[in-house]
Amino acid sequence: MSDQPTQPPNAPNQRFKADMPQIPGLAATPTRSAGIGGPLLVIAGLLAVLAAVFIGGKFFAKSHHTDPPPAPPAQIDIPAPVADITPAVPVATEQDPVIASVTELKPWASKRFTFRNRMTNENVSAILVRLPSGSPAQASGYWSFSLKAAFGTCRLEYVNDLQKIKSDYGYSQAKHPMVGNPCSRTLFDPLRYATIPGNVLVRGAMVQGSDLRPPLGVELKLKGKDILAIRME
Repeated sequence: MSDQPTQPPNAPNQRFKADMPQIPGLAATPTRSAGIGGPLLVIAGLLAVLAAVFIGGKFFAKSHHTDPPPAPPAQIDIPAPVADITPAVPVATEQDPVIASVTELKPWASKRFTFRNRMTNENVSAILVRLPSGSPAQASGYWSFSLKAAFGTCRLEYVNDLQKIKSDYGYSQAKHPMVGNPCSRTLFDPLRYATIPGNVLVRGAMVQGSDLRPPLGVELKLKGKDILAIRME
């Protein structure tokens, strides 16, 4: 006979665990103590790593990015001030009556000046005109007169634009510059003479209008190459 103890017939086998009851149609699934949290934690960790890499990459790129230097402001060319090249209007006085030189003016050219009338002690605006006839070396080659009308307060003008004579004065027969009174639309011809009271012959006969006389003339004298304004009517 054997000396080893024998187990009772109905005693359980200590080396095996009892199987869980099986439900028909379902396979047995092993149980894990961690459940489904493990995969989610892994995914969350990967996302955190990727986010850190992305933010770090942007910061690195921004810190190493150098903006191009700003473009220099556009240079604005400021034009230099234009010097006033208008010649000063000469003033003819008793001590210094020179108003121009014989080399300055061509035919029908003009030059303004101021005449100091010693009789009335006033300054009179006047004009010197180079006539097309006569020698520039002689006083007869010029005509000078006051721009103030003989009567009233109107101011005369020397008009060398024939179209202006036609449009402003309604005179279409002008063949050369004329002197006009815009107040009365009177025209005076520099090449014609008129006789005024006292049987005095003066230049600037009236060809249109109603003024009482031609412009007040300024007597001229030549001294070498200088043109002098001597006196006014």
